Amino acid sequence: MSTTARTEVLGAALLVAAGIAAAGWFVGRTLYNSQVAINVAEVKGLAERRVEADRAFWKIQYTVTGADRDALPRLYEQSEADQKKIVALLLESGFQENELSPGVIDFSNEEFRDENQKVVDSKVQLTGSIDVETQKVRKVAEVRAKLNTLVAQGLAITNNAPAYHFTGLNDIKPEMVKEATKNARIAANEFAENAGVEVGGIKSAQQGGFLIRDVGEEYGDTKSIEKEVRVVTTITFYLTD
Repeated sequence: MSTTARTEVLGAALLVAAGIAAAGWFVGRTLYNSQVAINVAEVKGLAERRVEADRAFWKIQYTVTGADRDALPRLYEQSEADQKKIVALLLESGFQENELSPGVIDFSNEEFRDENQKVVDSKVQLTGSIDVETQKVRKVAEVRAKLNTLVAQGLAITNNAPAYHFTGLNDIKPEMVKEATKNARIAANEFAENAGVEVGGIKSAQQGGFLIRDVGEEYGDTKSIEKEVRVVTTITFYLTD
C-alpha cells in the first residue's frame, strides 16, 4: 500500500473513530512516521463503577445560652445533661460507644454596649459537639431524623450534614484498570478494521487518576451515599499491515 493510499484509508478511519467516541471510547489520534514507517494509534479506554460509601463522618453540636457569667455553673450542668441525652439516643439507635467521640465544650461571651460603651446586656454560650465516625452509613440518615425528638424537648442542636466516603478503592482498582485497558483495545480494533490494518502490541500506556464523585454530580464526593468511580487509560498501540 502506498503512503498516499495509506493516508487516505487512515483519514476515513478517523471519521469512524468519531462514532466510537460517542459510545464512550475515545480514539485520540493516529500518528504516522514516514521515515521509520511506524503507524500507531493512541486510544483511551473508560471504566466506571457504581459503589456505596462505606464510612460516614457526622458532627452533632448542641448549645446552651445564659444571660451572664453567673449562670455558668448551671449552663455547664445543662450542657452535660444535653450531651448525655444525645449519646443515649445514639446508643439506643444502634451505634457503639467506640463510634462516638464527645468533644470539649467551647465557651463564648458576647457583650452589648450603648453609645457610651457601657455594657447594657451580655450573653454567654456553651457549645459542645459529638463526632460520629461509623461504617453504618445507612443508619446515619435514619438517626438524624430522630434528633428532632430532642429538639422538641428544648435542646438547641445543630444537626450537621454527614460526609460520606468510599474507602474501598484499592479493592476495585485492578479490575477497573483491566476493564479500561480491554475497552481501549476494542476501540483500537474498531479503528484498525476500518483502516485496513491490524492492532499489534502496546507501545506505551498511561493510567489516569481515579475519580470518585457523588452520583449525578460533576464535582463533590461527600454528600451522597451513592458514588461513581471512574478511570481512563491512554494506550498507544502499534498498527501493522
